[in-house]
Amino acid sequence: MTALLQHYVTRQAERRAGAPALVTEDGMISYGDLEAASNQLARLLTQEGCQPGDRVCLFQPKSPAAIVSMLGVLKAGCVYVPIDITGPAPRVEMIVRAADPRVLLAAAPAAGLLDALAGRLDRIPVIGSVEETPIEGERFRSTFAWLDVKALSAESIRPVPSATAAAHLLFTSGSTGTPKGVVITHANVVAFVEWATGHFGMSADDRVSGHPPLHFDLSTFDIYGSFAAGAQLHMVPAALSLAPHRLADFIRTRALTQWFSVPSILSYLAKFEAVEQDDFPVLRRLLWCGEVLPTPVLIHWMQRLPHVEFTNLYGPTEATIASSYYTVPECPAAANDPIPIGSACGGEELLVLDEELRPVPPDEIGDLYIAGAGLSPGYWRDEDKTRGAFIPDPRRLDSGERIYRTGDLAQVSPDGLVQFLGRADSQIKSRGYRIELGEIEAALNAIQGLRECAVVGVPTEGFEGVAIACAFAAATAGVAVSDLRSALGQVLPGYMLPSRWLALDALPKNANGKIDRPRLREMFQTHVNA
Repeated sequence: MTALLQHYVTRQAERRAGAPALVTEDGMISYGDLEAASNQLARLLTQEGCQPGDRVCLFQPKSPAAIVSMLGVLKAGCVYVPIDITGPAPRVEMIVRAADPRVLLAAAPAAGLLDALAGRLDRIPVIGSVEETPIEGERFRSTFAWLDVKALSAESIRPVPSATAAAHLLFTSGSTGTPKGVVITHANVVAFVEWATGHFGMSADDRVSGHPPLHFDLSTFDIYGSFAAGAQLHMVPAALSLAPHRLADFIRTRALTQWFSVPSILSYLAKFEAVEQDDFPVLRRLLWCGEVLPTPVLIHWMQRLPHVEFTNLYGPTEATIASSYYTVPECPAAANDPIPIGSACGGEELLVLDEELRPVPPDEIGDLYIAGAGLSPGYWRDEDKTRGAFIPDPRRLDSGERIYRTGDLAQVSPDGLVQFLGRADSQIKSRGYRIELGEIEAALNAIQGLRECAVVGVPTEGFEGVAIACAFAAATAGVAVSDLRSALGQVLPGYMLPSRWLALDALPKNANGKIDRPRLREMFQTHVNA
């Protein structure tokens, strides 16, 4: 078994240096070129003072340079932190402060964001440009550029971190309004990749989609699964997600054999009838993860692509990419047939437990926990949150092993398959993103003119899967939804902005005087259907 993630590329470069590793609109990058460029970057990072365990933030769009950056950071023994450069500066600032990086590796599209951060941060880390020449703004100039990287030796510097060392930090939405960093180790990712490439039979003949952004957990499998198999990773331009017929044409013309995305994208393609009967003739498998795929959408796809294998993957970031899978054996007979999250992936366990952490009988509802090789060590520099979510395994209290509290409700059917039943708290999945509704509420409460507000998730059959809905009562007259949305857009990324709004004189309360969120969900459903 490969010990470290960067070894996948090194192994392919040693065996078949000229084989395509990355395919983009601009051409192809071979495994040999990927290995050499990442070795050069690792050498430069060490010259800039990077030590094993140091964090390097990637201020880059999805691109070959970003993939080289990820590998170069790992080869220097460091930890990469992908940044959503389309996000608002205040939120990015919180992530950068928390990650405490030694270096920022930036592309030209991030220059404006870096300028904004330079005016906010007490200490500006070393900034490196992945462009040929330095990038600069009003408040910063990069210390080095890609021309400096290419001048260095392409020989490996070969640091030897442990497989249990952190590979990357992924920051997710936090209920207090502060994003929380999930520590993912080499061993976490390798465990899933080794299982998945074997289970799905991935090989060097595969042409794999690279659809999610790099700060999204799903991209980890696209990248390292492709490299483990020696396959081609075809990087999907972000703009195609809003152009369903062009996205379908991308799958078609690139002759992809594996597609992996969030259900909202599959719903979007179905809505616009972008998939033809018996389309994508060489596509072998279609995987989805991140949220529930509506059964009518699955039927739409399975009827049109009878030659494709469809697999539902489930798992939170804290358990690394996915913890369970279910390959749909045949097209569902009815639109309301539930699709299980299925069985545990290799090295993983799904546990459905009651409040006393005892297994519940089949068909009874319980809380879903995960155990096994994918469990993160915990949250970055937050022992309290880690202890709250990663608890001792009640079956082996003296072993030091842990289980992760997902916050999801589930039940085990008599055939042993696990059914996902929704969230037990205020966290939702929308457009594939995991979102803490409390973070949105915290941002709303900071806006003047509101007396009270609440944000709930409302299931839909639309593109987002779960709509973010905000009910509010204004403290003063003249509070407009457009103003609230604009104010939120200054501090939250676009995928976290409510799409439904309801102005009330007062929010409904339950018997305990708390905001009645179930009633609000009903009100939004009634409002939409009226």
